[in-house]
Amino acid sequence: MRIGLTYDLAEDWAADGLDAEDLAEFDAPETIDAVADFLRARGHRAVRIGRAQALVSLLAEGERWDLVFNICEGARGAGREALVPALLDASAIPYTFSDPVVLAIALHKGHTKRILRDAGLPTAPFAVLGPDSTLPDLPFPLFVKPIAEGTGKGIDDASLCRDAAALRATAARLASRFGQEVLAETYLPGREFTVGVLGAGAHARIIGVMEILAGTTYGFETKKHYQNRVSYRLAHDPEAMAAGAAALAAWRVLGGRDGGRIDLKSDAEGKPMLLEINPLAGLHPIDSDLTILANLAGHTHEWLLGQIFASASARAGLTWQRALPPGLARLPSEAAVAALK
Repeated sequence: MRIGLTYDLAEDWAADGLDAEDLAEFDAPETIDAVADFLRARGHRAVRIGRAQALVSLLAEGERWDLVFNICEGARGAGREALVPALLDASAIPYTFSDPVVLAIALHKGHTKRILRDAGLPTAPFAVLGPDSTLPDLPFPLFVKPIAEGTGKGIDDASLCRDAAALRATAARLASRFGQEVLAETYLPGREFTVGVLGAGAHARIIGVMEILAGTTYGFETKKHYQNRVSYRLAHDPEAMAAGAAALAAWRVLGGRDGGRIDLKSDAEGKPMLLEINPLAGLHPIDSDLTILANLAGHTHEWLLGQIFASASARAGLTWQRALPPGLARLPSEAAVAALK
């Protein structure tokens, strides 16, 4: 197959003047290299497209692909992650990961939590604060973060607000820094988990439940320097399994596809609460949480990519394995991948 790759390289956006925190969600060259190498090793042609601006130009010139591997985060607006999938839908080109509706909803933490709450899934009490909002009728302490950012952006020790003065100051600072509303939710003092999910609908399943042992606020700076500040482990106890069940239910309710990550934190009674759904999770071959989780579960980065491509191809009616050399097509998928290494 001829497979296009859409992505946002941090170095491209840095040239446009974005700072380190603005660049946090964008990709490193080694991520794109790993995906391209993976595809070429399996007989597919990888065509590097780049960010949305490049995609628009190529579509206007009449370029088309059998499938697009999309990890474009976008740079501006709460609907930024939905732009590339919407363009591909308009051009009838299939792509990996979730559709524009899911990506737009999931990026907005308030919309996501309302849907989860209405579905009866566990999420902490919350309020969305805009410029004219009154203080929420929620007990302190509250945890405050930007409404539509990822990768821990805007989250630090000041995010934990113990009184009204701290809440006002933090909310004002975040609103000024990111130009958006902020989310305030009941602080959850318990364990922190992230759950990797593959597939869609009834075929969705979890890779595993990873506990995050940060010892401090798991925000942008902590994630950036995770090797020195964070440890991870797979967790299988009842509390962790409850987190996995809630994550899988949330993935299905929201309509996530192919692969992603769900973050949870437990309350004082040890009940995991859903924090965020990330249907466009990072896929760096070493540093991304989803890759780390897959490695802990005994899987390689190549295995993870193979599962994602297989899910997207099946949904699009494409035969992902047709490029395998003779004799390997009859092997189970994991055995085929291992034989190609």
